[in-house]
Amino acid sequence: MNYDPSTNNILEINSLENNEEMLTPLRVFAQEVLLYENKVVGEQKSVNAVPSPPEEINNFCVDNLLAKVARCCRESKVGKKLPTAFYVHVSALQTLNPVLGIYESCARRTLENIDEATLVKISLHQPKISYLFYPDFDTDAHPALQTSIQINLATGEVKYFDYSNSENPPVLHRKETFVAADYPHYEKFWRLTRCEEKWGLLDNTSVIGTREGWLKYLGYCGVEIQDHTVVERVKQENSELSIPKIERHKAAMVRNSLSKPLRLVLEADLARDGATFFDYGCGYGGDIKYIAQEGYAISGWDPYYQPDTPRICADIVNIGYVINVIESLAERREALLNAWELTKNLLVVAAQVLIDDRQQGQIVYGDGVITSRNTFQKYYEQEELKVYIDQVLSVDAIPVALGIYFVFRDAAEGEGFRASRFRSHLSTPRVRSQVKRFEDYAEMLAPLMAFVSDRGRLPVKGELAEESAIKGEFHSFNRAWRVILQATDADDWEKIADKRRQDLLVYLALIGLGARPSMRRLPAQIRNDIKGLFDNYQKACTLADLMLYSLGKADIVADCCEDSAIGYKQPGTLSVHVSALEELDPLLRLYEGCANRTIGRLDGATIIKFYARKPQISYLFYPDFDTNPHPALHTSMHIDLRDLSVSYQDYSDVDNPPILLRKEAFVTASYPHYDKFAKLTRQEEKLGIIDRGAVKKHRQWVKCLEENCVKIKDHKLFWRSNADPDKLKILQKTASERQQKKIDLEPGKSEPTPENAEGTEDGKISGEQS
Repeated sequence: MNYDPSTNNILEINSLENNEEMLTPLRVFAQEVLLYENKVVGEQKSVNAVPSPPEEINNFCVDNLLAKVARCCRESKVGKKLPTAFYVHVSALQTLNPVLGIYESCARRTLENIDEATLVKISLHQPKISYLFYPDFDTDAHPALQTSIQINLATGEVKYFDYSNSENPPVLHRKETFVAADYPHYEKFWRLTRCEEKWGLLDNTSVIGTREGWLKYLGYCGVEIQDHTVVERVKQENSELSIPKIERHKAAMVRNSLSKPLRLVLEADLARDGATFFDYGCGYGGDIKYIAQEGYAISGWDPYYQPDTPRICADIVNIGYVINVIESLAERREALLNAWELTKNLLVVAAQVLIDDRQQGQIVYGDGVITSRNTFQKYYEQEELKVYIDQVLSVDAIPVALGIYFVFRDAAEGEGFRASRFRSHLSTPRVRSQVKRFEDYAEMLAPLMAFVSDRGRLPVKGELAEESAIKGEFHSFNRAWRVILQATDADDWEKIADKRRQDLLVYLALIGLGARPSMRRLPAQIRNDIKGLFDNYQKACTLADLMLYSLGKADIVADCCEDSAIGYKQPGTLSVHVSALEELDPLLRLYEGCANRTIGRLDGATIIKFYARKPQISYLFYPDFDTNPHPALHTSMHIDLRDLSVSYQDYSDVDNPPILLRKEAFVTASYPHYDKFAKLTRQEEKLGIIDRGAVKKHRQWVKCLEENCVKIKDHKLFWRSNADPDKLKILQKTASERQQKKIDLEPGKSEPTPENAEGTEDGKISGEQS
């Protein structure tokens, strides 16, 4: 099932229906917004929508309406924007896009007793609106939620949630984000938030969302909030006796190779010729040594090991595994800000994440632990680390691995890097026809062919270094392109263009989870891609939003998994090798991107597992996937996309780990070892030693091989030379019968059994164990 950006067939759902005489609020909204948009377009005041006749209301679908609402929420200058919801104070409703006003009024007129509501929450993925009651919004610096009323506009279903008697209700932060700038208390709210940010009070988002967590965190930080002001508590004279001595320098590591954060910088080709590096908190200086060996200028500073080195600006600044060893919230924040201040182009931030089995002898201190070596460790959740970086630096950090983020000084450059991570690797179509004019200019036209293969479109002025030479001979890119089409297949080029459209839609959908940048904030090359492949930004964003919202439809995701020609299918799941990801349906690529965008992939992930009926992605690491016929699972990471919670399992020390069978099912036919994998599976099937399951345990598999008198070497199946002769005859006979039955069912597709395929080689490995 492929996503067609021109028809969107995959996104079609049943039109909204009238339930006898009752109209759902969503259908009312569909009618009213259609009339509104037709009126506006007719008055030539806006071209936000193409006018449609009222009788076409039945063609509206839920996804189209949600995409429209979500786009208006993202573009709003007022309100708090989160990946899944938009919040706004009731006083600011009149400042919103009229489409949102119509949407909210359709919900409001259906409900009762909401006149005292404080905030309106608009879900971006479902047709739901909630009215939140914070009676002390103006007077309490961090008011508690008392009541919530939610309506499903598609069904009319209403739910009530009462927190009035809760001992630990949710509380609000950053109140100024919900209101307009002319709200009477806006300045007071804004000043409180800025002060709390300086204290680092809003950094630990995982614990401050409820009243108990917030008050406990304030106590740890030694402050309290009085009349929208942060006040430091008076310390007791003997309070210092309870603070353990922390020796941060003992956390420094002796490195025998370049650290992973800086290795990822080099692998991504982000260190241009002449780029300078600075290592903030360099410890023993291992990274300085290895980066210098790569030919780059680098220096570093450390408060203990290299305190006298000047802290200088550099193109690339690394603050690797520093913030997680600083126990002071204020110093931790200061270190991150200082590193950012030194950054010209790229800041690399790394910290410890996902540590579940903490060592014995650690004691809890603040938001971390103190180890037996008297060092402090703050173990971040991956999403928590991103939120911390984003809030402290006011950026949108890009995850590149677990606990490692890139922060670009130039937002456009950051978007270019983000987009590049979702681009497929495509080859230039081969020349199919002998055309003399093409042959005469093949060398000159090669850069143009490479460019179109890379971008899916013709270059614009200034994008191709060979532009003057090509235009000097052909006068324009279009004329040169016509020559290329005479010698190549136009369908091959169109497939490339389609693939690039899909790549762009995946990228635009993922950045739509947050605050999607305006067209002018995108890199020039991406702007040109959008113009060349979609005509305009709004059209591309609408198609991307439709893709994004379709992920909320379990049936659509399940169909994509079921219809996939790539990957191993089990009930409710689809598993693919990471090399095959870009060949999947773009909706599945988007599905994986939702996890990868914030959490990042498991280090060295081999297999990606999609769950069709629940929003979950799993990354599985098989270190010797290529070399071991049946590799053992080393590590797994499971991400729940509803709350981005992560569970992590380590099988490296397990004596009976799961192993992988049928490896060819996880890769594409172009994978280097596909034929070798497939041949082994066919032999195992005909011998009857594998069933329909793809995963077994190691000991179970070893026993299975022994019982069937076979062993595996170099992805080939052999009879064991020391097997019992009578048992071997029975197994050989059974295998021959199974093979003959296969031949009868599929004539011409015979595959050798271990006996006649490798019998001549059996003596060479006699006595070896599988």
